[in-house]
Amino acid sequence: MLWNEVKELLKHKLPEAVQHLWIEPLTCLRADENLVELTCPDKFFCSWVKENYLQVIRESLDQLGKGSVQVHFSVSPASANERMLPMLENTSREQLRLPAIPEAYSNIRNLHPRYTFAEFMVGESNLMAHSACKAIANGETSFGSSLYINAGTGLGKSHLTHAVAHTIVNNFPGTRLYYLTAQQFSSEMVAGIKSKTMDEFKTKYHNNCDILLIEDVQSLTGKVKTQEELNELLDVLMKSGKRIILTGSSAPRELTNIDEGFRSRMSAGLISTINPPDLQTSRLIIGRKASNCKLQLEEDVVEYLAQCIKGDIRKLESAIVGLKAKSSLLQKSPDLAMAKEVVAEIIGNSQELTAELIRDFIARHFNVSVSDLQSRSRKKTVAFPRQVSMYLARKYTEQGLMEIGRAFNRDHSTVLHSIRVITEAMSRNGSIRGQVELLAKKLQK
Repeated sequence: MLWNEVKELLKHKLPEAVQHLWIEPLTCLRADENLVELTCPDKFFCSWVKENYLQVIRESLDQLGKGSVQVHFSVSPASANERMLPMLENTSREQLRLPAIPEAYSNIRNLHPRYTFAEFMVGESNLMAHSACKAIANGETSFGSSLYINAGTGLGKSHLTHAVAHTIVNNFPGTRLYYLTAQQFSSEMVAGIKSKTMDEFKTKYHNNCDILLIEDVQSLTGKVKTQEELNELLDVLMKSGKRIILTGSSAPRELTNIDEGFRSRMSAGLISTINPPDLQTSRLIIGRKASNCKLQLEEDVVEYLAQCIKGDIRKLESAIVGLKAKSSLLQKSPDLAMAKEVVAEIIGNSQELTAELIRDFIARHFNVSVSDLQSRSRKKTVAFPRQVSMYLARKYTEQGLMEIGRAFNRDHSTVLHSIRVITEAMSRNGSIRGQVELLAKKLQK
């Protein structure tokens, strides 16, 4: 019979689980030179098979020289329950899996609903990390299959890893994803040792994992056994071409009490650093957070928040929530005075200026990165902001030349030279003098 021949070919093209769930329940009412008529238990069943397996059925007919034969699906007149009962007899009470979903399923922590790629504000400080995460989430190899994200607190590394998990769960449900912190991995390993189930532990991660996301690897410092186990796992996954994303508060080379083999394995793929957001990115973040809270902010409020709250995006979010609460309580739109009250509650009324704070402020103002200011670049777009930073640090802090120099990876002679260059430029050029004085006023605020 033609349908039986088609089913034999399908056995070599479809997984056994798919065969059992979606092909075997089909009943052939008619099979001749013109038509193969198949009945399904219900309308949903018909729709799923047509959408997912009609093409492979037609390809099998082509192989048999019956490419002109039409395939028609209809709902069986028999009760869907009666048809499915024989399949359910003598089975366990385990939940049935959808087709193509592997037995070892994804294991992830609760995901923040807003930590998606659509909600992530991209700027120069995080462009590389964002692009690499998006590529890995979609199975692209343009950035390789292994990524290490180095970022401080509140800069978005958790947002990106959540976004990767969201993308895979929503678009590629057959992918076996494990997402956990390094501390959770360590605790699970210790539990496996105590219960003598390390074989199951290794099988779970070595054989049943397509993408591994582990956060906060800096928490493994000094944990030799966990480092060895994770190092072995990374080796297995990398050799198998699996995808890996690790995050930490420092670059692998800067982590202390880390096994050199493990350090090398973490450094085997792309290492991307997320720097504090520049001024423009901070504005975008504030705008998005305010929109999510249904809060309308004037430009001067946005600018004040962007200038005052630097680095930690969670503090920006806290400021937006605070403004929303005060606005609702006072039944008035947020203004600059209200913003100053909220910011004072988060970061205090004043901060003692340091070379580092001034450096970060100038970097945002000139839209350059801190790493640029610390680099050996002599481009005018980098050298001038660096010299202004050193000039202002000497003028408004009690730090010595050596301390100021360390903030820029320079010695005291470079700081002296920068102070002299800016002093002379201000005396000759009124535009430069006005610019430096304006920056000084903003710093004092």
